[in-house]
Amino acid sequence: MGKRLPFILLAWFIADIYFFEAVQTLTTNEVILHAYWLGDILLVVGFIYLIGLRRAKQSPANLITWLMALTLLTIVPKIFAFPILLLEDITRFFRHFPPREVWVSKLAVFVAGVPFFSLIYGMSGGRHHYKVHRAMLEFPDLPQAFDGFTITQLSDIHAGSFTSKRGVEKGVALVNKQKSDLLLFTGDMVNNKADEMEPWKDTFSKLTAPFGKYSVLGNHDYGDYIKWGSKQAKYANLNRLKKVQQEIGFNLLLNEAVKIEKGGQSIALIGVENWGKGGFHKYGSLTKAAENVPDDAFKILMSHDPSHWEAKTLEHLKHIHLALAGHTHGMQFGIELFGFQWSPVKYIYPQWAGLYEQNGKYLYVNRGFGFLGFKGRLGIWPEITVITLKKA
Repeated sequence: MGKRLPFILLAWFIADIYFFEAVQTLTTNEVILHAYWLGDILLVVGFIYLIGLRRAKQSPANLITWLMALTLLTIVPKIFAFPILLLEDITRFFRHFPPREVWVSKLAVFVAGVPFFSLIYGMSGGRHHYKVHRAMLEFPDLPQAFDGFTITQLSDIHAGSFTSKRGVEKGVALVNKQKSDLLLFTGDMVNNKADEMEPWKDTFSKLTAPFGKYSVLGNHDYGDYIKWGSKQAKYANLNRLKKVQQEIGFNLLLNEAVKIEKGGQSIALIGVENWGKGGFHKYGSLTKAAENVPDDAFKILMSHDPSHWEAKTLEHLKHIHLALAGHTHGMQFGIELFGFQWSPVKYIYPQWAGLYEQNGKYLYVNRGFGFLGFKGRLGIWPEITVITLKKA
């Protein structure tokens, strides 16, 4: 990121100048022209202040959230308008640079307005624009009793980011409306601290499933991203979060497996602690979690980070039929239309949203229930996954 920062700043500067020229073409109002630079000034001041706080070992979540929102609102619309103004400049070059055409500037402002107001929606209604994604998976060795068995998966609640009780309750009600047999949560209940979940315990306690509610930990649940007064304080926070999960009704699996029984038959549910590629902590152990699971059992794995699938799960000696993950959020920004799917996060995670298959082994990556950093979603909406198991 550090190597790319100069290029990002240069692109921002050029797009800013270009767009300002379009605004100047449309108005001479001094108030509007001076106000144009207000967003940039606030961003610069905000980032300088943030750097000072970071050097003092402070991590102000609210400031980071607002800076991210302001960055997107300030930069993204101008980048969208940039090609239009650049194309006009190419033609102006051959015409000895006459004044900008008013209609071109109007077109550039209109084009910039589309992502601007889309981002406004993403930060208001988009963060609770819950979508139910369904998948039906067939397996020849699925126990007959589980033919038609339904699983609802949730992931990445990030309770510390919530501000709308009504919005969250809307999502919880939609989960219960699916009436699935089993409810599985694949990690990141909080941003950093267990007490972030306290205002939301009653809401998430309303989640129901006749065959139980199970969970695993995500990378944010360990409190690794903030400074603690002592190792004991960090340890106590993690223990408190484990207790909170119990109070909500989740059975937390920590590198262990349980049987889900129905009609005299069973499937194995395996839960590992967080394991992520690169700089993410590798607390999880699939080998430990599955050591007492019979080789011929039908196995479902909950593992927060999808990178665990290619790195460990596919090559594991025990056949994992279905792995469930989250973590990516689909970067909370992208396009999903008419079967086309894109988000910048795809360049980091090959498996970033939806269903993947290799050699009869499946991975489903949930797009996340909540949000983090950018206080909203655009195009990649918060997800409730419903998976139906079928015997082939």
